[in-house]
Amino acid sequence: MSPPIRSSSNNNSIPNKPHHHHRPALLPDLFLTALSLLFIFSSTSPKLHHLILKIPPFSLPPVPRRLFLKSPITIMSQTKPKDPNLNHFSTPQSLSDWLKPRLPSDSFSSWGVKPGTKNVHNLWLELSQGETSLLDSTPPLRTVHVATVRILDSHGRVLLESHQELSDGTVRERCRPLSEKMKPGESIEDAVARAVSEELGSIIRASYGNVDVSGLVRIVPGSYQTKVEERVSASYPGLPARYVLHSVDAWVEGLPKGDFCTEEEEEYGDSCDTKIAEKAVFVKRHFWKWIGPDSSVC
Repeated sequence: MSPPIRSSSNNNSIPNKPHHHHRPALLPDLFLTALSLLFIFSSTSPKLHHLILKIPPFSLPPVPRRLFLKSPITIMSQTKPKDPNLNHFSTPQSLSDWLKPRLPSDSFSSWGVKPGTKNVHNLWLELSQGETSLLDSTPPLRTVHVATVRILDSHGRVLLESHQELSDGTVRERCRPLSEKMKPGESIEDAVARAVSEELGSIIRASYGNVDVSGLVRIVPGSYQTKVEERVSASYPGLPARYVLHSVDAWVEGLPKGDFCTEEEEEYGDSCDTKIAEKAVFVKRHFWKWIGPDSSVC
């Protein structure tokens, strides 16, 4: 008797598991299918083979994994926009070379020559100390933040600076309240105290001795105002200027009742380059007068 026919399946063998548990990735299948189609088409039709060769090779762009780790907002905040304001020139000569093609030649040549004007060394010092900024345009626009102090006396009169005597012997008409260019990050209170100390300190200390002038200044509450004026600079002919005026009313102790004169206390004394400061035109004396609150005559 012939031996019984055995089934090809082994009862001890592990049963087949569903295929979906070990299904290979789809990408290799797609890749192999594409290669097969390419081989079939290229071998059957010369025209089709010519067409396929024109198709550029397919490639996946690199995935910028690190880019997605940061939000778009974070990336944008780290990008600093180009600042159109020019604040740094290595020397006054480099500033002069930059200004010449951007300003009328007759105006620029009058700087420091025309009575009452300043020179390029003054502008360089203003830029280096952060008191002034220049917009990169033709002509450049000079922007200055100015503290303006309307000093009042007990009769309601307002103190005005009538004129200035400059270091080159010329006189510059002013007819305006006490004004001072503000330093970067300086508050209006600190700017007012510094302006009074620098421009009126000599007359106050003559009466009070060596005192802290800021302790004699009181700003009138609620008097702060701000406005913007644009005009051609009197100090730098041909250079348009934008003045951001921060004005307050104040009382200052120790001032004379009549007209008086004060000495400027080293206008560029805090400059790190004394040689350049020596070439600048600076104010030697200020001349002051009291006018009525409604008077428009200096």
